Amino acid sequence: MSFHGEQSVGRIPIVGVGPSLEEGRWPARAVVGEAVPIWATIFREGHDAEGATVVVTRPDGKRDVLPMPCTDWGNSLYEAAWIPKLEGHHTFHVEAWSDPYSTWAHAAEVKVRAGVDVQLMLDDGVTVLSRALKEVRRTAAGKALLTAAIATLNDHSLEPEDRLAPAISEDVTDELTARPLREWVTPSAVYPLLIQREKALISAWYEIFPRSEGARYVKKTGEWRSGTFATAAKRLPGIADMGFDVVYLTPIHPIGDTHRKGRNNSLKAEPGDPGSPYAIGSADGGHDAIHTDLGTMRSFKAFVARARELGLEVALDLALQCSPDHPWVTEHPEWFTTRTDGTIAYAENPPKKYQDIYPLNFDNDPEGIYQAVRDVVQVWIDAGVTLFRVDNPHTKPLTFWERLLTDIARRHPEVIFLSEAFTRPAMMHTLARIGFHQSYTYFTWRQSATEMGEYLEEVSDRESSFYMRPNFWPTTHDILTSDMQVGGAPLFKARAVLAATGSPSYGIYTGYEFVENVPRPGVEEQIDNEKYEYKPRDWAAADRYGVQDVLTRLNTARARHVALRRLRGLTLHSSSNSDILCFSRHVPAAESPTGKADTVIVAVSLDPHVVRDAIITLDMAALDLTDDARMVVDDALTDATYTWGKEFYVRFDPAVTMAHVAGVRGL
Repeated sequence: MSFHGEQSVGRIPIVGVGPSLEEGRWPARAVVGEAVPIWATIFREGHDAEGATVVVTRPDGKRDVLPMPCTDWGNSLYEAAWIPKLEGHHTFHVEAWSDPYSTWAHAAEVKVRAGVDVQLMLDDGVTVLSRALKEVRRTAAGKALLTAAIATLNDHSLEPEDRLAPAISEDVTDELTARPLREWVTPSAVYPLLIQREKALISAWYEIFPRSEGARYVKKTGEWRSGTFATAAKRLPGIADMGFDVVYLTPIHPIGDTHRKGRNNSLKAEPGDPGSPYAIGSADGGHDAIHTDLGTMRSFKAFVARARELGLEVALDLALQCSPDHPWVTEHPEWFTTRTDGTIAYAENPPKKYQDIYPLNFDNDPEGIYQAVRDVVQVWIDAGVTLFRVDNPHTKPLTFWERLLTDIARRHPEVIFLSEAFTRPAMMHTLARIGFHQSYTYFTWRQSATEMGEYLEEVSDRESSFYMRPNFWPTTHDILTSDMQVGGAPLFKARAVLAATGSPSYGIYTGYEFVENVPRPGVEEQIDNEKYEYKPRDWAAADRYGVQDVLTRLNTARARHVALRRLRGLTLHSSSNSDILCFSRHVPAAESPTGKADTVIVAVSLDPHVVRDAIITLDMAALDLTDDARMVVDDALTDATYTWGKEFYVRFDPAVTMAHVAGVRGL
């Protein structure tokens, strides 16, 4: 029998290795301290036992070698969890092997007890353990353990079962699991694994329009005076005090005059209307320039420095479109789409029209556009920006993004990109695969407990969690869903709980504390939208609805509980009320950077209008608990303490609280 090409199955077959994105086309991703599950399907012919090991090669060339136990014998599934400590490009592969010790131990235990081939089995044990002692490097304790077991196997003064017992004891089994005797070692293919800084997975964003912070209306002149970076910096302590760690700025560049939008997206701007910051570019410059009302590059850097003093990183909107007044329009007309009547096509997303901006056409001069955008991004990295929220990346070629993200990652691995792509799943997932660190999601539109539960399971799925990191936003400057328009403060609190506990990364649009929920008629966005006008707020009254307190408590809980800073480990639990959702996040001790297990149970009512109650039934096995276990939990939202078991009662009064975020003590 002849084979064409390489054989695809090794001596001990290994298939279904993960995590892997299209067999290594792109690296799977994780962050420092995040346990990485690694799995493979391994089996062999006959009845001899097989074993498996994971080998991770770090950027410094050193190797981490982990035992890979069988977790599902019937399906031949082997799994291990590895916790990375270094950022950078790693690789891993799985090694499968014939396990002579386990093969012998199983046969010896059965035959000696049955009185079959007793001396032969004991002699075979001496041979196997002697090989394990000689062929594998061991600690002094391991050597002593195996030496004693061999001596007992050779002690004819003992009964056969007593001679056998030490050789198949838990101590010896553990030693030969940690440092196994291996035959017919078969390696899998090598798979890439990119370890990034923690912020790529875990972040709490707070969005502001810097021009609104400190803006004021001058009665004497009847005009508005814009806020500046200096006045916006005065807002930073309040943002940091709530526990947010990213302050995200909408575009800070010059705004065009041509077709400038007025209040509420009107086609005619009145004198003094500031225009949309997304209509980027004027005679004062383009994407690498700063709107003169906000300040200078020096004052922007001072804003960044102040943010850092408070533990905040600065994210900037990267919106690749131009107002008709952008310098690129006259310098590079080939970068835009010209219609048959000779005019440049403005942006549209029917039925929405954006007459004040021109989208870039990447087909006529892709290299020129790439270099220009690359230069723009570098300007802001040099100014201290470490995160970019990318506006509508799905309307640009993926080849452009893959090249840009790879280039930035190579030179500035600390820089993080958040994809704002509300589009088909294939595009959203591929944007993530090619390098976007985080992604906006459809969380905002999941309005029932059933829909939300299904969605949480979807985004926490093991297969996609290695590249598609969600960032949950209850509202944005563009989105005010129908439920948020009528749910009032209770729903604003409930959705904040779901965002902050349902994903390791989430974001809040400024003004959320004031329950800004009045829509512009006929659309899912706020009236008097901040995109088109100044919107100063009275921050002294920010907690009048209690929302600010909830946000602060949520961020405190996220800092305290590693379970809330992980994407995997989510379990839905049964609720007797269809309006109440219950889920948990659990990190076992072996996968925790603290070495201690951590569990948080979240129960949320999604009905903000009436009192709702329910009996919750927990999947105790998912929490590594027995069905009769009792646990003491501390509610982060109310400071109340409860004792819960497999079943417990919850009651949510919208006038009091909409949720429990309950940390389990002592696991």
